[in-house]
Amino acid sequence: QVQLVESGGGLVQAGGSLRLSCAASGRLFVVYIMGWFLQFPGKDDREFVATIRHSDNGPTIADLLKGRFTITRDSAKNTVYLQMNNLKPEDTAIYYCAAASDGAGQYNYWGQGTQVTVSS
Repeated sequence: QVQLVESGGGLVQAGGSLRLSCAASGRLFVVYIMGWFLQFPGKDDREFVATIRHSDNGPTIADLLKGRFTITRDSAKNTVYLQMNNLKPEDTAIYYCAAASDGAGQYNYWGQGTQVTVSS
């Protein structure tokens, strides 16, 4: 099993920044990619934000978020970060950390989520 714990969410004014953290523990040797997803208020589905590969720390950011969001990983701390700059009210959502293990074909581990609220 892999456990993921997010932190760093909160209330921020438009134009501000937040850095989300996702601390991973457990059988991390099975994980090959981690990512962030968001769930907008009143919606059931989760949308892709960013991913980072464990093999080379190669990042992928959703096109609409490029230039404002950055994903990084500290392998020594088993932690993935999502730096969010120039936040907008429409970024308000619950942000989830996720991990996929080899052969899973999907993100099979999820954190509990952290709320990000951006006020105008």
